[in-house]
Amino acid sequence: MTIVEEATDARPLRFPEGFRWGAATASYQIEGAAQTDGRSPSIWDTFARTPGKVDGGHTGDVACDHYHRFAQDVALMADLGLGTYRFSVAWPRIKPDGSGPVNPSGLDFYDRLVDALLAAGIEPMATLYHWDLPQALEDRGGWTNRDTAYAFADLAAATVARLGDRVPTWTTLNEPWCSAFLGYASGAHAPGRRDPRAAFEAAHHLLLAHGLGVSALRAGGAREVSLTLNLTRVTPHDPVDPHDRAAATLVDGLQNRIFLDPVLKGAYPQDMRDLFDRFGAAGVIHDGDLAAIAAPIDLLGVNYYQPSLVAAQVGAPPNPCYPGSEGIVYPSQETPVTAMDWPVDPTGLGDLLVRLSVDYPGTPLIVTENGASYVDTLVDGRVADVARIEYLDGHVRAVHDAIRRGADMRGYFAWSLLDNFEWAYGYDKRFGLVYVDYATQHRVPKDSALWFRDVIRRNAI
Repeated sequence: MTIVEEATDARPLRFPEGFRWGAATASYQIEGAAQTDGRSPSIWDTFARTPGKVDGGHTGDVACDHYHRFAQDVALMADLGLGTYRFSVAWPRIKPDGSGPVNPSGLDFYDRLVDALLAAGIEPMATLYHWDLPQALEDRGGWTNRDTAYAFADLAAATVARLGDRVPTWTTLNEPWCSAFLGYASGAHAPGRRDPRAAFEAAHHLLLAHGLGVSALRAGGAREVSLTLNLTRVTPHDPVDPHDRAAATLVDGLQNRIFLDPVLKGAYPQDMRDLFDRFGAAGVIHDGDLAAIAAPIDLLGVNYYQPSLVAAQVGAPPNPCYPGSEGIVYPSQETPVTAMDWPVDPTGLGDLLVRLSVDYPGTPLIVTENGASYVDTLVDGRVADVARIEYLDGHVRAVHDAIRRGADMRGYFAWSLLDNFEWAYGYDKRFGLVYVDYATQHRVPKDSALWFRDVIRRNAI
């Protein structure tokens, strides 16, 4: 890849030739058709039907009805000039029992989607797991059960066997931190358990699933294999205070290094091994696991939304998302915020990408999700989402700056293509480039979509 050009007043910031521009979605968030063509319930179907778990009692039963409207959505992608579409497959569609026979109808849908993408000149990028574990597997222990990792490898083998001739890039897992710590520690996500030991067990089994999945994908002829992690820049409130620095190190371990180090260095960092021991989960780590987990990957996907600022405070209770983090607080940051109350700081993305390239050299990076929720209003057929354009503009510039600083960046994908089911927030938070009227399923590209289309056309900002 060529070195990026420096900008002048008359010349935009150009990206390297071959830089991938795209958008991302997830199966449960957009597909709907929850009981169609043999699909079984996922943990999110169960969780969403549990009173009080999802805002407004919303479910993904219909979502964006992408299952029936994918052709329309592919046409939208083509109009926006997307070079790559990152989607996830629904495990309950492909293997309704989780580990049983393949459901041909489930794979048929992804066959149709992939063929439509290729016909439109869009490269498909498939994610095998974006949180919709079959409920049948959760009933057998979910990610706390080692067998789930092997069931995932079987899913990988079955899916690549069907689609691998047309899908060049595969991602094993999306954001295993959320699956483990939001799903099993804080209970904020499906399956809604609150057990720190279970969270660490789940984290390890997710990593094992990744490693086994890499091997299955390679055996099936996958050309490019990746993993996507939700990562953040963690900064001490007072960079001189040793207590704040220790707090930042711990949070960085629980958010970033607990997944990065096993995959890219072949070992858990010692502070994370200590937490496995503390919560009684060390026994899940078997001989040979770390060698499997460290199977080489071709790309590391980075999902980034906000930076983290932490400080030490005596007596502060642990954040339920970070077991073992007692004595740590999260001061407010002097930045604008999104509709999620997430601080907006593009420098956090740039710094993170450079840190990854220094601490884990040799693995190309790709931003697989970046975006923001704002209150969008459709007026006279238009959504003038100026704040989202500013957010995306700042973060794309941060990626360019990271390239200038030496990071091996291969692409940038906006989250998300469509407004969709935003997990525990239901349909009240909108991240899409395309506005969705959920009552009519009418789609309207927002101003941010048109801005992004221009960036893609020019390969520059």
